[in-house]
Parts: sequence; C-alpha cells; structure tokens
Amino acid sequence: MKDGTMNQHVGQQHVEALAPDGRRAAPAASGTGPVVRLVDVKRHFGPTAALDGVSLTVGKGEIIGIIGRSGAGKSTLIRCLNGLERPDSGEVHIEGREISRLDENQLQPLRRRIGMIFQHFNLLSAKTVEENVALPLKIEGVPKAERLRRAAELLELVGLAGKAKAYPASLSGGQKQRVGIARALAARPALLLSDEATSALDPETTRSILALLKDINRQLGLTIILITHEMEVVRSIADRVAVIDAGRIVEQGEVWKVFADPQSDITTSLLQGIRPQLPAEIAQRLSPTLGSEAVLRVDIAGEAALGPLLADLAAKAGSFRFVHGGIERVQGRPVGTLFLAVPAGEPDLSQTVQFLTGRGARVEVLGHVFGND
Repeated sequence: MKDGTMNQHVGQQHVEALAPDGRRAAPAASGTGPVVRLVDVKRHFGPTAALDGVSLTVGKGEIIGIIGRSGAGKSTLIRCLNGLERPDSGEVHIEGREISRLDENQLQPLRRRIGMIFQHFNLLSAKTVEENVALPLKIEGVPKAERLRRAAELLELVGLAGKAKAYPASLSGGQKQRVGIARALAARPALLLSDEATSALDPETTRSILALLKDINRQLGLTIILITHEMEVVRSIADRVAVIDAGRIVEQGEVWKVFADPQSDITTSLLQGIRPQLPAEIAQRLSPTLGSEAVLRVDIAGEAALGPLLADLAAKAGSFRFVHGGIERVQGRPVGTLFLAVPAGEPDLSQTVQFLTGRGARVEVLGHVFGND
C-alpha cells in the first residue's frame, strides 16, 4: 500500500465526544430528520449563478457524492453547507436548524458538528501529528490530557498509532490525509464534508482512503458528503449521487441506477472514463448507412442483468456477434454494458431490439459495419 499503512477497520474502536471542558458530552439529538436539507438555494457572483436553485436532502448515515466539472458550483455548495458562504435566497438546514441567516457567533457551535477534509490536507507543519489532530479540541478549551487521549484514539482509528510524534513533512500523502480525517473527527461531527479529498493521491492510496471512510461511515453512522469530479470515487463508496452542472442539480439517484441509465448528457460524459466504450478501431468504422451488421449498445442492470441474457437471445431472436463489454457490480447490483453486432436486415434487427427491450435493457443502434469489421 502506497501510504505504508494497513487499512484499519473501526469496529473495535469507541470514539466518544468531548465537551469543551474535557468531559464526555451528551450526544446531539439527531431525531429522525435529515442531517442536511437544501431548499432552492441560490448564490450569484455578479451576473454568474454559482448555485441556481439547488434542493437536496441527505439522511443520517448516508454517503452522497456531489459530482461535476470545474466551475459547476461544487465549491460554492460546500461553503454554503459549512456557513462560510451565505446564499442569496433559499434555505440551508443542518440537523434541522436553518443556518443561512445565523451570525458568526451562532454558527460556531454548529460548525463543530461539521468535519472537513481537504484535497491538500491543510496540516500545520510546525505541529506534530497528534497536535494537528487535537487542534480543534485545543481551540475549544479541552484540557491537554483529554485532547491527547482523544488524538490517540483517533490515530488508532485511522491506522497511524505509531505516528503521533511525527511531523507532517515525514508522512506520505495518504498518511497526511489520514491525519486530516482524524482531525475532522476530533469533535465527533454529525456531518463530514470531503472536498476533493483524494484528488492529490495515487489510485492505490485513494482506494485505501475511501475504504477507511466507508468503514468510519458504517461503524460511527457518520453522514458523508463527497465533493468530487471523479466518478470512480462515487462508484466506490457512495449510496447516492447528485450531478451538478452550471449551478443546478441535473440528476440524482442511487449510484447503481445512475450508472446503469444516466439521464443527462453531463452524467453520460462524466461516466465515459469508467463505463465500457466501443473500441476505437470499431467506432471509427461505423457508418450511418445500412451495412451488413448493425452495432448495438445494450445497457442493462438489476435483476434483468442476472439471467442468461445472451443465451436466451441466441435461442429466441437470432444470430449476433458479441463485440465488447461485460457485467460489473455497483453497490452490489449488476450493471452491464454490452456491444453486439446483429445482422442489419429484417427481421433480425427488430427481433433482437424487441427481445432486449422486453428484458428491460436500453438499446441504441450506434451505426453499421460491413463484413466482420
């Protein structure tokens, strides 16, 4: 593993909240309502709409990915969530409290319920690892012995128990991000905001950090909002995804459903890097004019993807060639993209399309090829 740590599970760790005087704090009342609720939030900078009517609800213990290209509005959204930016209109509710009109003194206790992890870690180079982790508690006036005990618990939690006295300069990128996660958990927040937290990490380290976040979510019931431009991050650990473009949420839903059947052009574009695509050498030969074979893209998911689809197709609808693709698991659900070459004449093509759509697949005729291109 690139960051030199074992992926730590948190099932045996007990991480308790501390009041500012170092005593155990009573847990915040969470009720049954959502942790986050945005209602028609708008924020303009001059004539530019950074957020243009965003509404979103995030439940307790949920992991949601908010994904979009640069300039889509992700940064403004996260700043509205932690109270650093005030919307021009709309409502921002955190644990049932509307925060967008609170003054700075009123916001301070609420911000302790929100942890933040950042792309570039934001650690203090002159402080040790344990001092970085304990810093939020020091600011709150927690006695030194209590905050160091808390830091030790959290470093054990993230797999860095042996690094308490080290300085950030001696750590790898993955280790620095683990320190950042531990620091974000110091005040036992109800909500963790991850702002492109894995963008600066290599793929292997990214996987270990995402696995750690998923473990923390499962064991502590922590609500996590992932701000990212990487669909792979969303696929790895999120329960739901919201796609933001030009300040609007253009699509949202369970991750596997969005992956299986994207409803917007921007979502389709963001998925291109991780969904199967027709091989370039075949795509270049596609013609809009009728050829000997039609090339189909077949998207199928859920129960429909579990059966012997291709065997049944061969038995009931006629001949075809399997060109490319396969079935993978997203959130434990089968999601598949298949590329098939089917004789272009009738009734072969229409029978094939009818059979596949009858099985719940989405079918697109991409073009035609000649012979066995």
